[in-house]
Amino acid sequence: MKLHFRKTGEGKPLVVLHGVFGSSDNLHTVCKQIGEAGYEVYMVDARNHGQSERGEDFNYQVLAQDLDEFLSEQGLDKPFLLGHSMGGKTVLYYSQHYVNYSGLILVDIAARGYKRHHDHIIQGLQAIDPKAITSRKEAEEIFSQYVTDPGERQFLLKNLYRTDDGAFDWRINVPVLAANAGEVVANIELAKEVDVPLLLMRGGASNYVRDSDFDEVKAYYPKAELLTVPGANHWVHATNSTGFVSGVLNFLKRI
Repeated sequence: MKLHFRKTGEGKPLVVLHGVFGSSDNLHTVCKQIGEAGYEVYMVDARNHGQSERGEDFNYQVLAQDLDEFLSEQGLDKPFLLGHSMGGKTVLYYSQHYVNYSGLILVDIAARGYKRHHDHIIQGLQAIDPKAITSRKEAEEIFSQYVTDPGERQFLLKNLYRTDDGAFDWRINVPVLAANAGEVVANIELAKEVDVPLLLMRGGASNYVRDSDFDEVKAYYPKAELLTVPGANHWVHATNSTGFVSGVLNFLKRI
């Protein structure tokens, strides 16, 4: 699986994985700041997202396998791994089944399974036929019937782009993501103790990570730390970028 990526900075490698419906450019601003602090930051598009290849399989087993192949292809030995939401679950699964990492950062996600909460988004994406629309405004009018928050709509519609022939298309593989929506919120089984530093970062205004979620992680990752970023919602890097960057750098500089 060929994964598209962006790279910034020089130094110890940090591989960054985005959340569902996202892409590598979502975290570009904060990753640039981290890169300037002395790290070589790889921002990777997951399969069926951004400019990476597409595939019918979509679960954490294949996402972790894709990550392992990417690290091998890039010649990255014991990098730091950071994942937001779906990316964080990928990092967690990877750390349970592979060994090529020296530090882990999970951003606003836990091991436990979550209730499906993306169905309205998927219905909205399916309601838009990119070949039939003639403007981004037309897509937004359709999508607004399903996703009421303007900021969330804008974020999701970044996946709509114009092809070379002027038509619209999706960056994301909507049919595969729709068929595997339950996989995105699936539980990551923790069975192996992992003796590397781990930072579980959560948004102070988010309900994704409970204290008990950290306790579960800490039981298998004895070097785990919990950081609550004040005022941040689930998109910690977007809603408190200063807190996000300082939290990441403070952790990385100590390991």
